[in-house]
Amino acid sequence: MKIIIDNKINEKCSQIAIASIESYVKVKEDNEDLWKIIDEKAVEIEKNVPVKQISSIKNIADSRSAYKVFGKDPSRYRLSSEALYRRISRGLGLYKVNNIVDINNLISLNSAYSVGTYDLDKLSGEIHFTIAGEGETYVGIGRGDLNISNLPVFYDDKGKFGSTTSDSIRAMITNDAKHILMNIISFNGDHELGKYMDQACEYLEKYADGKILSKEINKW
Repeated sequence: MKIIIDNKINEKCSQIAIASIESYVKVKEDNEDLWKIIDEKAVEIEKNVPVKQISSIKNIADSRSAYKVFGKDPSRYRLSSEALYRRISRGLGLYKVNNIVDINNLISLNSAYSVGTYDLDKLSGEIHFTIAGEGETYVGIGRGDLNISNLPVFYDDKGKFGSTTSDSIRAMITNDAKHILMNIISFNGDHELGKYMDQACEYLEKYADGKILSKEINKW
């Protein structure tokens, strides 16, 4: 699965790298063994990472810096990884959604990178990564209309469908999903991505009966 990183975004941040995993999966609403791992990670974060320190975690800090370069306020439009950390640090825990979304969130917690997972059967044509233009919006998951202007976003032939802040409902993972794309997005190079990509593959195989079709680190 090749993600095309547009020159428009690369000119502003040359350290963009995206680890992409294409896989067949079986979506399940719950997995007790997976949630034990997630709960352990959540307890570790809640005990050791105060809210005021989250923005200084390297991968989050570097991603926030990229947002500022793109012209987006990272304190108003938080990275999905930062939002997860803040929720846990405040003792609110995580929502259980399904095993695929839960694996997505676990990889984000482990890496402090934003991670997006999409139903490939709802996408069409080549997938690009770029910066959204002024005035652009889409319906975000649980957020209604989201102002995506100046956000780093994914798009296909049908339009924008995902960002490092919040994904759209168009390609969201539901119980009917069978063929997925998981993207781990770095704004500080690819030196850690291989480790987290392999970890994600392991979780997909173990907790979602995943059949990995491809895994690749995409750079400009």
